[in-house]
Amino acid sequence: MLQNYFYFGEKVEGYDIPVLNEREARAGAGILLLPAISSFLISLLTHEFIFTKIFITVFLIDFFIRIFINPKYAPSLILGRIAVQNQSPEYVGATQKRFAWSIGLVLSIIMFLMIVIFEIMTPIKIVICLLCIALLFSETAFGICLGCIIYHKTQKNKPQYCPGNVCTLAKKEAIQKISKVQIFILVTFFIGLFLLGQIISQEAKKYTPLEHKCSVGKCGSSM
Repeated sequence: MLQNYFYFGEKVEGYDIPVLNEREARAGAGILLLPAISSFLISLLTHEFIFTKIFITVFLIDFFIRIFINPKYAPSLILGRIAVQNQSPEYVGATQKRFAWSIGLVLSIIMFLMIVIFEIMTPIKIVICLLCIALLFSETAFGICLGCIIYHKTQKNKPQYCPGNVCTLAKKEAIQKISKVQIFILVTFFIGLFLLGQIISQEAKKYTPLEHKCSVGKCGSSM
């Protein structure tokens, strides 16, 4: 009876291994990404960790359900399924996803112990927070499952049905290739951003807050 609820991956006709819907997984990652960034910024700017503690607890529970019960019952993935239910499924191998999510579970356990239980003040938790955000952002924005890539590189038996077909993609199509002109534009863009930042920074140093107020007519004259 419990086998109807406790399993990992779905059996889909045409696939010889358990699979998951990558669209649903990406949506779930995006749903977690927003509160992850918000809680990190709130803690960084205000030194208030209540929201961070709540998010870490939710994150831990969500990934525990994914790994040890069933991904289909994880709250973030339920919301993800609702969001993409009208899109065609993109099936990926469940094994590499379980490995990737196990990394997330380990990180969440470490953060739970450091922030929620023992309240340890250490730069390590900032690094782990940024790593979690990077993993979520990579999957949400680019469809790149970094944990899946690690699994692919470390396993002798190569995984099947990788996200974006990266396991079997042998040759890039013309639309996927990056030209020298595109690289030049990108480099020029970032150099321009850097120079613009330098100009704004130098201009800001010319004015004190009082001088700035006077320049826009917001300071009164003293008698």
